Amino acid sequence: MSDNSISEGPVDVLIIGAGASGAAVAWSLADTRMKIVCLEQGDWMNPTDYATNKTDWEVHQYSKLNIDPNVRGLETDYPINNDESPINVVNFNGVGGSTILYAAHFPRLHPSDFKVKTLDGVAADWPISYDTLEPYFAQNDRMMGVSGLAGDPMYPPKQPPLPPIPLGLVGETVARGYNKLGWHWWPSDSAIISQPYEGRDKCLNLGPCMTGCSQGGKSSTDITYWPEAIRMGVELRTRCRVREVTVNESGMADGVIYYDADGNEVHQKAEVVVMACNGVGTPRILLNSTSEQFPNGLANSSGMVGKNLMFHPVGFAQGRFEEHLDSHKGPQGCCILSKEFYETDESRGYVRGYNMQITRGTGPFSTALQGYASGTIPWGPGHHDAFQKQFDHVAAIGILCEDLPEEHNTVTLDPELVDSDGIPSPKINYTMSENSRKMLEHGLARAEEALRAAGAVEVTSGGPVQAAGWHLLGTARMGDDPATSVVNNWGRSHDVKNLFIVDGSIFVTSGGLNPTSTIQALALYIADTMKKNLANLFD
Repeated sequence: MSDNSISEGPVDVLIIGAGASGAAVAWSLADTRMKIVCLEQGDWMNPTDYATNKTDWEVHQYSKLNIDPNVRGLETDYPINNDESPINVVNFNGVGGSTILYAAHFPRLHPSDFKVKTLDGVAADWPISYDTLEPYFAQNDRMMGVSGLAGDPMYPPKQPPLPPIPLGLVGETVARGYNKLGWHWWPSDSAIISQPYEGRDKCLNLGPCMTGCSQGGKSSTDITYWPEAIRMGVELRTRCRVREVTVNESGMADGVIYYDADGNEVHQKAEVVVMACNGVGTPRILLNSTSEQFPNGLANSSGMVGKNLMFHPVGFAQGRFEEHLDSHKGPQGCCILSKEFYETDESRGYVRGYNMQITRGTGPFSTALQGYASGTIPWGPGHHDAFQKQFDHVAAIGILCEDLPEEHNTVTLDPELVDSDGIPSPKINYTMSENSRKMLEHGLARAEEALRAAGAVEVTSGGPVQAAGWHLLGTARMGDDPATSVVNNWGRSHDVKNLFIVDGSIFVTSGGLNPTSTIQALALYIADTMKKNLANLFD
């Protein structure tokens, strides 16, 4: 800490990160009436600035609303070294975090995902179960506003608070292919409201969810959890970039050092510190928080901080249909899903499985660009004819593969690359496993089969998609054994009794689906357990 650092008096709870998990834990803890402060390195988003309010809306997803921070390059972003990974980290920094730009596909982990060691002899079992999280899944569905259909045979009973998003022509068409094959499909649970809900108006089926929803129909935490948490007394400070968590002589966390919007170095004291910075941001800060007590990074006596990074390799198969499908209309990532190949079947040559996510097409600009890149839409003569055959005539199936934890997949501190405040940037070292490669190959073949059965006249496929590192998991894993994990079964650090982690870094295994619903359920569970143990929180 420098001599001219500003020192702020202690708060009861200091949360780092205002995204999916930070918002949920702030809201839950607010009813204790403790003094709670959340530091967010990004800013509030103004819905009028979203791309949907502009005639050139599609261009913005390739620039300032790009999902890749290295492309976006806002001053609230930090650079990430992806050179040693076939998959790039994608995220968003701001109030709401990556829920600002996510597709809002909202499945839960399955009961089997919590016990893969017991079932399949790989990875490790979670120290908690699906049943532990079930009430928090339901609570989060109500808070976020989730649309879906009860009765999915692949899950225990659950009741989304809102009816499902309409399937549209894409969903109806592809579902017929699944029916023909006798494969499971179901309307996707979506964090998108199908009816007016809690003062927000319903989705208008505009389509460009992944450049921000100016309608407010998509459930990002800046418009769900945060307004309530702030009304209950939580203080949210934006443009505050945390450099490190500090510790006192006894090895307890006593606050953080951060840089404010004016570049001032501030030491914010705290009784409890909660990390909610995602599976890359959290290990980055912990590894940068070195001291005499923790020379290898805070909470890292196990050496597991930054290890076991899991991404979910993603591939896509796209089918072109003769009939018009209105495929650019409606939420792009939320249509129907299939869990036909989600559980292990050893005859397939790999363990665990994948989610098949049936998605809609893109707008005209992206259709032309992607068609040119894939060779399906030429540039010059024939462009318009090929474009007319493609635009609004496509459906896609995304294959999202379970990524098993491997210690050599890591987040470390780059020795040279730094952000605008001089804080070391994260370096990603990641290799796709042979198991994941076999799984992706199997999934793309099944996706083509489903699209052909639905009537596609032409199918193209590929993967892994490079810009698909949305799901940042496993780098500060949960477990009962301090030698092999970073936090215990309710998110408290084994090493530092007043340090908690609530984001995707505590995942033990990744499952084969989008993790936001489970991340938020975990955050609510951890906050609730903290409240139940306030009298002996550090014992």
